[in-house]
Amino acid sequence: MADFERETASLALSILVKRLILIGELEVIDAEHCHDSLLMYKTLIITKMTGRYFKMLRNLILILLGGVLGVTGVVATTPVVEADEQFIPMLVYRTGPYAPSGIPVANGFRDYYTMINNRDGGINGVKITFEECETEYNTKLGVECYEKLKNKGSTGASLVNPFSTGITYQLIPKASVDEVPILSMGYGRTAAADGRVFKWVFNFPTTYWSQASAFIRYVAQQEGGEANLKGKKIAHVYHNSAYGKEANPTLQALAKKYGYELVLLAVDHPGQEQKATWLQIRRAKPDWIFMSGWGVMNQVAIKEAASIRYPMDHFVGNWWSGSDADVVPAAASANGYKSATFHSPKSDFPVHSDIIKHVYDGDMSKAKKNSFGEVLYNRTIVNAMFAVEAIRTAQGKYGNRALTGAEVRWGLENLNITKNRLKEMGMEGFTKPVKVSCSDHETGGPIIIQQWNGSKWNIVSDWVAPIREVVRPMVEKAAAAYATENGIKPRSC
Repeated sequence: MADFERETASLALSILVKRLILIGELEVIDAEHCHDSLLMYKTLIITKMTGRYFKMLRNLILILLGGVLGVTGVVATTPVVEADEQFIPMLVYRTGPYAPSGIPVANGFRDYYTMINNRDGGINGVKITFEECETEYNTKLGVECYEKLKNKGSTGASLVNPFSTGITYQLIPKASVDEVPILSMGYGRTAAADGRVFKWVFNFPTTYWSQASAFIRYVAQQEGGEANLKGKKIAHVYHNSAYGKEANPTLQALAKKYGYELVLLAVDHPGQEQKATWLQIRRAKPDWIFMSGWGVMNQVAIKEAASIRYPMDHFVGNWWSGSDADVVPAAASANGYKSATFHSPKSDFPVHSDIIKHVYDGDMSKAKKNSFGEVLYNRTIVNAMFAVEAIRTAQGKYGNRALTGAEVRWGLENLNITKNRLKEMGMEGFTKPVKVSCSDHETGGPIIIQQWNGSKWNIVSDWVAPIREVVRPMVEKAAAAYATENGIKPRSC
């Protein structure tokens, strides 16, 4: 309290700066005056700083600024501090029965964020920081991870990718309170596509309901037209969870519309025992099978399908049932199996070259050991790109600095990734352009069908649009019911 000359702050700042440089938490352009804190604050330009130290250093500098102004009357120049960080929590599952799917997902996020930092110096100079928290694909653990990470970083969590429908459901009520937007890319609560009700939730580029409808449209194309769906038998083999059940309302509505028979078959967690399910399929003899599986369930289902000699080219997984981990264990029996997707399965795009160069120092073998180029790895490259571009969009409004979750939410809602922008990012042809709006947080994107040939995935269809005239009214009805139940007044868009 008697430290009128600010000597304590000066000494503390000098010690802190030297210590941070020593342990690698601080990099500076000009630190020639580090021996004298009262001079150093004028010339120190920070190029690297982690969030837990940034506030401490900033506060000490502000104390010194106050001391200089108050004691000497000299008008000092405000220090240039480029220490902002954009923190993104990573809810991962590298362990447990879903690890074969979770590992490439986690690696894709990590590698894209690392590439942006190493290649570009961050997002317009703002470095991305992230921290993993293991959920084991368990909803309770996922919520605990969210609570642990949501306030980290200089401005808190930018957004959250739950990568679990169950976790997404639990985080939706928290999003508006914590002001942390949810990006549940192609999963979660489908009704969140209505941005008038779900201001803080985004599920672009497409949803489970749109995907299910596009699958039915694809089947119609294969059968020679929608009229030929009548009398067909279509089975849905699904993970017995909120995620697995999401497609059912759409498949049921379209069964009424087109006259096909729908057979619903639930598979309990984690999906390692499916003998009874495939016995029912053998008896029912469906013309087509659609699968909403995850983790070990998928590879078991493919093996069981092969064991009853079901025609693989009529077995189509959703986009979470079409990864390398799903087909490789089944070996040759998986040949011909198909799945939906919304991006290319290839790994020869310029963005992939940049990851090899800036993340793995050109070491392809090391990259391959980290799931590089696998379907789910590619999917999270797309997901991470969406997050980065939303932050970049928000910076255009709020400035090139670390943004709050509320500011990033604006960026998500005003995201417009054009064909030209995809080309600039090395992703031309990798995925489709996306334009989000206040009322449409999904964008109603199409799907494309890929097929496994025993060694790699190949695209075997054109882009298939969802049956939006059926899906969108269902979305709006479900969103309105949610709003009524939860006392939410829909926004005007």
